[in-house]
Amino acid sequence: MRQRDDMTFPFAEYERRLNELRRRMSDRLLDAVVITDPENLMYLTDYQTTGYSFFQALVVPLEQEPFMITRAMEESNVVARTWVEMTRPYPDTGDAIQSLVQSLREFGLHTKDVGYERNSYYFPAYHQDYIKAAFTEGRLLDCFGIVEEGRICKSPAEIEIMARAAHATEVGMQAGIEACAPGVSENDIAAEISAAMFRAGGEFPAVMPYVTSGPRSMIGHATWEGRIVQPGEHVFLEVGGCFRRYHTAMMRTVLLDELSPSMRRAQERMRLALSEVKAAIRPGLTVSDADSIVRTIITDNGVGARLITRSGYSIGIAFPPSWDEGYIASLNQGDSRILREGMTFHIIPWMWGVDGNKTVGISDTIRVTDRGCESFFTLDEDFTCKPEHGVGSSSGPGLVGAPVVDGQDPDDGDLDEPGYDEPTPIRHGIA
Repeated sequence: MRQRDDMTFPFAEYERRLNELRRRMSDRLLDAVVITDPENLMYLTDYQTTGYSFFQALVVPLEQEPFMITRAMEESNVVARTWVEMTRPYPDTGDAIQSLVQSLREFGLHTKDVGYERNSYYFPAYHQDYIKAAFTEGRLLDCFGIVEEGRICKSPAEIEIMARAAHATEVGMQAGIEACAPGVSENDIAAEISAAMFRAGGEFPAVMPYVTSGPRSMIGHATWEGRIVQPGEHVFLEVGGCFRRYHTAMMRTVLLDELSPSMRRAQERMRLALSEVKAAIRPGLTVSDADSIVRTIITDNGVGARLITRSGYSIGIAFPPSWDEGYIASLNQGDSRILREGMTFHIIPWMWGVDGNKTVGISDTIRVTDRGCESFFTLDEDFTCKPEHGVGSSSGPGLVGAPVVDGQDPDDGDLDEPGYDEPTPIRHGIA
């Protein structure tokens, strides 16, 4: 290992992570592991790149020095960012898996028991078939989860980094809330969120903010598409801030009107669910019990809404296409695993289908402490109401002049630019 003092964490943090990985390797009787998941590479070495669609791997022998297989262009990231001293880069015209197999032979690992991440998005089936056909003298064994066992509980140093991500999340969300008004496009709101996050020190997140208004909030995982927000509508926002690839996330809801009885009920249910589950979370509580607290409260809502997903998921290191660590741990029914100190979760008691046609959300990112849990955020959880922008109000940008047609403002010069394809209006039986 090349000791250095300019990585995300102190060098001792990486030594600890590597030593703990090797203990788990020994427990599984593995002589080496081939790590290909981008989040796991980041966790172990501080390596990151946006070019992770090309094959890359960290090979960690039980006793020898680790080495990396990367595309030649990405070798600079190994040198600039990590403690890794040995690399075996391959050219764009080369064969990545052949380079891996040759390197395993070079370091005497070709006759050993070698673990690999069978579940990794970036170790596809055809690569796995290739290495299995070529690795004939040793054994390849699935070691899924061997790094994640270390990632699931965050160290104090990781919590500090997540707090910096949380600052970007909060600043971005506040900017988005302030930007919500009739006549403003979803794109405008997303732009304000993104600009604020980045100015606050945030880095590119694994997922850009979710911004949907009115009927579009009923489309799962939709985000901005140029729609113009109308008077009296609501805007659903979900923002994930990022710092050094660590993420925190939150949902908030903006109402361009007074708080209706059904929206008040939705707000109360979500706030109660968050309050109750955070009061219960502590080391030893099961994942299933935490989910049950949220699910029971949200199900008893009286406004026609549902919680159609898990009620939360682990969050931390992430690369696109997702900011969550839900494949490591999610708050789901029937999961008997227990919570431990240092675990971090995005708790999402969101409600799909209030009044049959509105999705709303309030959420929180928390860390499990030795006796309970703590939020990363301070931003108020209540819906933000802007009654001055209700139906019939004359305030707000974009409300004077030509009428809005099909959710688009015909006087918006950007939509008239050559080459702009106007989005197809999405209707859900709502005017």
